[in-house]
Amino acid sequence: MKVTNKLLNCIAMVLVLTALSVPKPVSTQTAKPNIVVFLVDDMGWQDTSVPFWEKVTDFNKRYHTPNMERLAQEGMKFTNAYAMPVCTPTRVSLITGVNAAHHRVTHWTSPNQNTNTDFADTTMQFVDWNINGFSPEANVPHTFHGTPLPAVLRDNGYYTIHSGKAHFGSKGTPGADPVNLGFQVNIAGSEIGHPASYLGENNYDKPNNGKPNRNAVPGLEAYHGTGTFLSDAITMEAIKALEKPVSEKKPFFLYLAHYAVHTPLDADKRYVDKYLKLGLDSLEAKYAGLIEGMDKSLGDLLKYLDDQKLADNTVILFMSDNGGLSTKPQRGGKAWTHNLPLKAGKGSVYEGGIREPMLVRWPGVVKPQTTAAQYVIVEDFFPTILEIAGVKSPELFQQVDGKSFLPIFKNPAFKDDQRALVWHHPNRWIAQEGPNIHFASALRKGDWKLIYDYRNQKLELYNLKNDIGEQKDLAASNPAKTRELAALLTAQLKKWNAQLPVFKKTGMPAAWPDQLATR
Repeated sequence: MKVTNKLLNCIAMVLVLTALSVPKPVSTQTAKPNIVVFLVDDMGWQDTSVPFWEKVTDFNKRYHTPNMERLAQEGMKFTNAYAMPVCTPTRVSLITGVNAAHHRVTHWTSPNQNTNTDFADTTMQFVDWNINGFSPEANVPHTFHGTPLPAVLRDNGYYTIHSGKAHFGSKGTPGADPVNLGFQVNIAGSEIGHPASYLGENNYDKPNNGKPNRNAVPGLEAYHGTGTFLSDAITMEAIKALEKPVSEKKPFFLYLAHYAVHTPLDADKRYVDKYLKLGLDSLEAKYAGLIEGMDKSLGDLLKYLDDQKLADNTVILFMSDNGGLSTKPQRGGKAWTHNLPLKAGKGSVYEGGIREPMLVRWPGVVKPQTTAAQYVIVEDFFPTILEIAGVKSPELFQQVDGKSFLPIFKNPAFKDDQRALVWHHPNRWIAQEGPNIHFASALRKGDWKLIYDYRNQKLELYNLKNDIGEQKDLAASNPAKTRELAALLTAQLKKWNAQLPVFKKTGMPAAWPDQLATR
């Protein structure tokens, strides 16, 4: 068959048209993931139906948190996740990546500027901590100045939303308003550390002599006079705020920080009767209702992500800011959380005060139904989130102490038992006494944990693998390990220029840990 030029031209044209009609390969590079930090206030390690220990306990059976269960099924459970003993230090560490001993916001900040929240002590003087909290601006007295996480994310293309409790800084300082931290939307966040009321019918307020309570929750007037519980109001408003970035196909960072489950223990009528019928007393039933209402918020958010087909490209990080309140909150009162088998609770550097329920879901990266035993700490959230967002070498005012836990997402068996974690709480939290809830520091390395009780000038040593309840002090029987950890703790505290409490009687500071270990 003779091939003519005309035929060749026709064949060439067909080939060109065919090539043009074939779809181009889809890029393997996906859009930046959306990021949600779901932070709960005062939630203990055991205050959930999700077991974070080696077995299910009676407390796991008490609470009903099906949406946390779903998150655990679809993602990763961290059984050795840590925060600080009280709230503001945790929140400042999360948004700066800096340890509390380093940023010196070692205690909770008052809504009132320049107010020390330490309780007076007969033995120890106040330390000079940053009583006004965090500041995104320099030269604000008694604050830690740094570059906040939401500002970095905003500057790298994220739409940033804050909903709920802020409590980063005292009123009148830049850190009190989340907008100053880089959040483009602020819902109900201010300098307050807990709500005056969870009840919409009370306008989320509890007036004093006819005047608004200083802890009245701001910005939720649309729900005043209604039966909307606070946990629902901040969730609904957060979901409304997501409509803008979703419609504009822009990645978002949502910081949904619940006031729950902090006091006051207002009864959520939807749940409280169920727990009373189970035999819980009034306080325990109200608390369990707060837990379930918080879990409903998580479920509402998960449903929204599903409905909008956003779940596959959204990372959710669930965490609490400190342990459950297991010390009597007031004279004649009783505790409603127990934290067992962990020792102590909020305000303490024992495990009950710092070990938290943590869950992560990231479809396609985090394998479902996995558990990570590697210990992590709250300042690790900062570098991890920046790595998730693809932010490399941002310009920061602060030196970051945290380490990204992204390697754990990819390998649940990841292990680094050479890393040392540090807690520093040289403060007196409440008037009541309790097991080492005042003036203490701690260090964990591997399975070993050292606690330093400043007031009693005592070191304690525990092996958490064998003794998660910290019942058997091994300091005397293992002096070599005690000296090793005391030296590490001393070196780190000195590196960060951490303050030590001073004895009133002598005017002398407490000894460094390594000084005690060699006595």
